[in-house]
Amino acid sequence: MSTETASTPAPVGKLLKADSIASIYRADVETSIKTFASSPSHSRKPKVVGILATDSKPSEMYAEFTRKTCEEIGVEFILKRVGAAVRNEQGGTEEVGSNGEGVELAIIEANEDASVDGIMVYYPIFGGLQDHYLQQVVSPYKDVEGLNTKFHFNLYHNIRFIKPQSLASATSSSALTSSAATVPANSDAPPEGTVKSILPCTPLAIVKCLEFMGVYNTLLPYGDRAYGKTITVINRSEVVGRPLAALLSNDGARVFSVDIDSIQEYTKRPASSTPSGPRRLYHPRHVTHPSSNTLEQCLAVSDVVISAVPSASYKVNTAVLKDGCICVNVSSEKNFEKDVREKASLYLPSVGKVTIMMLLRNLMRLTNYQDILKQETSKSVEQQ
Repeated sequence: MSTETASTPAPVGKLLKADSIASIYRADVETSIKTFASSPSHSRKPKVVGILATDSKPSEMYAEFTRKTCEEIGVEFILKRVGAAVRNEQGGTEEVGSNGEGVELAIIEANEDASVDGIMVYYPIFGGLQDHYLQQVVSPYKDVEGLNTKFHFNLYHNIRFIKPQSLASATSSSALTSSAATVPANSDAPPEGTVKSILPCTPLAIVKCLEFMGVYNTLLPYGDRAYGKTITVINRSEVVGRPLAALLSNDGARVFSVDIDSIQEYTKRPASSTPSGPRRLYHPRHVTHPSSNTLEQCLAVSDVVISAVPSASYKVNTAVLKDGCICVNVSSEKNFEKDVREKASLYLPSVGKVTIMMLLRNLMRLTNYQDILKQETSKSVEQQ
């Protein structure tokens, strides 16, 4: 008996695949696409233009994955190659441009093309501020990736519902906050006259994965369903890490945002040393402050660990993980060690297929934005 017990393998956590999560949203996206295509005002497939401006292999693979998924689900996908992505597939001698050459013009052309419903650009191209500038060149009405400053402003200020007309206003915070876009979110149903604000597709996909894995408690009020969870997000990039930390903390979680040179804590809970008077349950949006914790201390108390470090050499140390935690790998590289499931109860090695579903869901919401704007314009003309 003792020999059998000793030979019993130690239990390991469950390995999840993104397919099962993506399938939950695929049916809704397909229904929206069919409704769009059958509408007399459209009578065509929705169209996405992907712009590839580098010779990056991961970007090339992501573009091909996007094309395949779009075609399977009923979306017309056009890949526009510019700069270093240009190649003569017939084996000619066409000169290849440099990284990023022609990308801004390609974005502007897609913005102005009325047959294009969504635009995605395969980053990184130049990196840093120059990529951020290109993200603002994309029309917010066609920004399926949700990278426009207007959408990020809403995300960071916990503005969940907007009027589509607000996207045509100035980018300044005063213009946005003074509009009717700042609708309080007491439920996930948009109040009359509003729609849900677009969210960056990768952070949103991660949130949807966490909902699937039970991190969000549906018994709690909308907007606070991650309350009681401590989450570490490794890599504070402007595309994934930082907006993800804000999303999770705005949903009630305590979030440690870890980067190369610092660790920050995101929370919307007031400090325990609040001055006398009634203690607020939470701030209307997250607040950020430096943390004195080390990475190891953060991991030791985290119910969820999310890593998005684009490096094959970076690995999260399994030994310092909290027993029973949930681990999510976002990077194209494997950021967790092979034995991660000896500590993690659930391990999700990729989120790419869910990200594509969120991108397509954003696409269909943007087409709804456009339809609402057209209706408003028609009413204005009739009233004149």
